[in-house]
Amino acid sequence: MTQTITGPKGLPISGNLLSFRRDPLQFLRTSAKAYGEIAHLRFGPKRHVYLLTNPDHIKEVLVSKQAHFRKGKGLQVARAVVGDGILTSEGEKHMRQRRLMQPAFHRERIAAYGGAMVRQGVELMREWKDGEVRDIHHDMMKVTLAIITETMFGRSVKEGADEIGHAIDIGLRYVANKASSFIDVPLSVPTRSNREFLESNETLDKTIYALIEERRSSGQTGNDLLGMLLAARDEDDGKGMTDEQVRDEVMTIFVAGHETTANTMSWIFYLLATHPEAEQKLHDELFSVLGDNLPTVEDIPQLTYTNLIVQETLRLYPAAWTINREVVEPVEIGGHMYQPGDTLMMSQYVMHRDARFYEEPDSFRPERFAGDLLKRIPAYAYFPFGGGPRICIGNNFALMEAALLLATIAQRYRMRLTSPDQVVEPEPLVTLRPKNGLPMRLEKRT
Repeated sequence: MTQTITGPKGLPISGNLLSFRRDPLQFLRTSAKAYGEIAHLRFGPKRHVYLLTNPDHIKEVLVSKQAHFRKGKGLQVARAVVGDGILTSEGEKHMRQRRLMQPAFHRERIAAYGGAMVRQGVELMREWKDGEVRDIHHDMMKVTLAIITETMFGRSVKEGADEIGHAIDIGLRYVANKASSFIDVPLSVPTRSNREFLESNETLDKTIYALIEERRSSGQTGNDLLGMLLAARDEDDGKGMTDEQVRDEVMTIFVAGHETTANTMSWIFYLLATHPEAEQKLHDELFSVLGDNLPTVEDIPQLTYTNLIVQETLRLYPAAWTINREVVEPVEIGGHMYQPGDTLMMSQYVMHRDARFYEEPDSFRPERFAGDLLKRIPAYAYFPFGGGPRICIGNNFALMEAALLLATIAQRYRMRLTSPDQVVEPEPLVTLRPKNGLPMRLEKRT
């Protein structure tokens, strides 16, 4: 017989939703600590959410029994932004799209993007001045957007970069708010947030459809991601993608591919500013491996400490801080039966800071990944890119980009907090970003 699953007592109608919305990260960690491997949460009158913190149960949901689930509410809402691309599509369609896109993300193909990543990092620093205070999160959004547009489209969209960045930001805030609300206001109702959202979507659509149109009419597919998407043919029926499908995939990569790495880079610079010993070790490694040369893809295997910093940052501040799955047919996970409509929540943020798997789980210690830690802990105690057939298709792209950007920038600059008591808090929207940006003072390395 299935035992009763308990959880924090909520309010009569909204359940635990207000506590969750007030401070999602703290609420989830507290619930996991208090109620063990499964905590029952209620979001609104009828939405039952179960927070899973047993890595084996998480593996069942994401890998062995994944066919019993569909994407959770957040990603269903995200369709309004990214359409029905690889991030949001389900079943057969998802598998087909993933097959079409996979070649664009093969290791050899990605290696060719390394030069663009370093070049854009150098380009960004041309605007920097020793001693000035800048919003580093804004700068990281800017550089990762430039990298995505160059590698995706083989060209720069500098003119409209800030406009595009702003439109993506509005879209992500809209998705985060709608996903954690139990009052569903249709897009047809002209509220302020609905109007802003529709305008931002129009900006993005205009940009992306213009690029697709320009490429199709040139008769050249090109050797970048857009070219690969336009040239891709399904092996079963030989059909390519419609403009709308290409738009959805481009939008997905645009949104998921620059926002996530920008967040990771911001957290890296924050952690280095607050951990001078780690920063010194990084500088020593960059000097011994690179000297005065810019990094290349070939240098990455030698930049061991650089890679450890990226791994440890993804542990403490995973860009994807939770994965939700909605049950579509009755399923047993870890001895419990779940019914259609139930939501299973698996939080990387919670798992990555779990004392069962990590000593001093809240401390920044890149060295912890130097040994065989990932072999010793269960597979789903560390899963910054998700897992199973839906594991992030761009994970190798993101890891390479983070290592190259970190090496390029840290060779030339240190970043300092603006004051000793500066507070930097995570803001868990669709991704985990620094709340209110990240003002830091630049210090040129001589």
